[in-house]
Amino acid sequence: MNNKSLPRRLQPGMDRSFIVLIVFCALALVFQYYMLAIVEAVLTALFFVYYLVLRARRNKEIRSFIQSTFETLDVTMKAENPFPMVLVRLVDGGIIWGNDKFSTLTGFREKMYEQRLSDVVEGLPTDWLASGRSEYSQDVVVNGRRYRVHGSIARGDDRHSMMMGMMYFTDLTEMYQVRDEYIRSRPVVSIILVDNYEELTMNLSESAISTMNAEINDIITKWAEGYHGLLRKLERNRYLFVFEKRYLEEAQKGKFSVLEDIHQVVNPSGLAASISFGLGISGESFEESYDFAALAIEMALSRGGDQAVIKDRLNFTFYGGRAKEADRRSKVRSRVTANSLMELLGQSSQVFIMGHRNADLDAVGAAMGIACMCRKKGKKAYIVIDLERNAAKRLIAQIQQVPEYRDVFISGPDALLMCDNRSTVVVVDTNRPDQVESKALLEACSRVCVVDHHRRAVDYIDPVVVNLHEPYASSASELVTELLQYSVEKADILPIEAMSLLAGIFLDTKSFNVRTNERTFEAAAVLKRMGADTVEVKKLLQSDFQETMSKYQIMKASRLYHQDIAIAALNTQTTRPLAAQAADELLNISGIAASFVLYPQDGQVIISARSLGDVNVQVILEPLGGGGNAATAGAQVKAESVKEVMDQLLASIDQYYEK
Repeated sequence: MNNKSLPRRLQPGMDRSFIVLIVFCALALVFQYYMLAIVEAVLTALFFVYYLVLRARRNKEIRSFIQSTFETLDVTMKAENPFPMVLVRLVDGGIIWGNDKFSTLTGFREKMYEQRLSDVVEGLPTDWLASGRSEYSQDVVVNGRRYRVHGSIARGDDRHSMMMGMMYFTDLTEMYQVRDEYIRSRPVVSIILVDNYEELTMNLSESAISTMNAEINDIITKWAEGYHGLLRKLERNRYLFVFEKRYLEEAQKGKFSVLEDIHQVVNPSGLAASISFGLGISGESFEESYDFAALAIEMALSRGGDQAVIKDRLNFTFYGGRAKEADRRSKVRSRVTANSLMELLGQSSQVFIMGHRNADLDAVGAAMGIACMCRKKGKKAYIVIDLERNAAKRLIAQIQQVPEYRDVFISGPDALLMCDNRSTVVVVDTNRPDQVESKALLEACSRVCVVDHHRRAVDYIDPVVVNLHEPYASSASELVTELLQYSVEKADILPIEAMSLLAGIFLDTKSFNVRTNERTFEAAAVLKRMGADTVEVKKLLQSDFQETMSKYQIMKASRLYHQDIAIAALNTQTTRPLAAQAADELLNISGIAASFVLYPQDGQVIISARSLGDVNVQVILEPLGGGGNAATAGAQVKAESVKEVMDQLLASIDQYYEK
């Protein structure tokens, strides 16, 4: 509808009348009534001239009325409405009227009927108002100020009438400035912990300890000075640092450079200092932010330390954590955990033990050790496992021949039917609820224990009654072996149990080649004294001829990336043990620091990753939803193709090397 629609609609409809008069005149000529035709023509002409004069007079009156109405509306709006307002035609966005505040805001004054709203206020459409909404979904920026736009529509009863919209501009600039300043000034509560303080100061004199403390304090203080916060030393190895959120982005961009700077502090034996950061943000109070920081520092330590972890109301964010984990375990903790676990088992009606899906030798071995503890307490134990889909079928076949274990292995649904309110679930070799053999069983029982050596995941099992989570250990079997030393006698352990535990250690350490320390060999020695047969363990790790050939076919398909990473991407299905063995075998090639094997399975892509320790494969796979530890990790990614996951993996590797 154009700008002259309103005056034209107010005119009487004379078009048809003139057509009728002209028709009569033509008929008179046809029937040769010439005088009548002349008279009709003269009268029609006079009537048309009169109509033109009358129409001009009416148009002048209508324009005068419209102008008077707009002036009255403008005066009213100036006196009563403090907001910039504009009236537009919704059909084409043309401006009909704008009040003085709108003119001042946009500089729009002249030629009111000749501009569109989108030309005056850039980027502001009218379709949202035509669709019935009363508020524009985005803020509008005009002359550097932010406005929220509300509106309403008006339409006459006639379907041909013009549809108009009135828009109101609310200036929220000051409110946003106050809000942004509030967000930027929110406190970030952080806990800084020297991870290996005990090891650093072991066997040092007081003067040497004072010197080392001064060096650590100096590095942390210099780093903190740039963030204008409050730094206080709470204990000999713990600091509290509070600063404003406006500086957090700067720390993130620098990837918490103090994590690397602190490595300059080295004790006389050559051990470098390392620290962990736990930062709590978005808490409703200082207390809640401190609780977030405490959770973050616990997460950092459970993942090996030497990293920064940010905890908000929803998620954890990780920085660092690429260094090898240093063993900071205490045998005191193992003894206390063993006592607590034995007490809990004694109070249980029955015990269900389960590892991760597709259980391997480590999961089965650790479960066997827990079953031994249950037998010592006289409690019935069941190992929950899928007997069809696992990577320890040879071992399970041998275990089932032992009288004590003939009815121990059950499925998840059967365990769910058997459990009651006094049942206890012991999870071994995983700390993620989505990876356990039976998630339904885990959710059904309130008494849950976890024994695991993988880095703690964001979605870890919670709550837990007894928790032995040591990312520094080589395997879950090693941890369970230490528990057995403080809970049972040598005569209580069956040879098959000792062999199963040793097989788990063999598997996760690649026959004692990776992730080993003195406690790993101590555990192996204990199991050997308890009757473990290393020859039988070796047989469990053997693969047949066909599997060996398939393994080398996988290796043949691998390609190098970043010169020291081998990646084999398969478009055909294979088995998890075979993929893991191929990834292990790739590490035997000179110059290979890490290996990845990808293959499709049941609508998802499985990744098996291995490393000699210099490359942290857990950090690489974490963005893809994976988990594990620095030397062994895996992931299950829902994707349509292996290539899609391959691209994600390469991007994660690139990001890892950029750090």
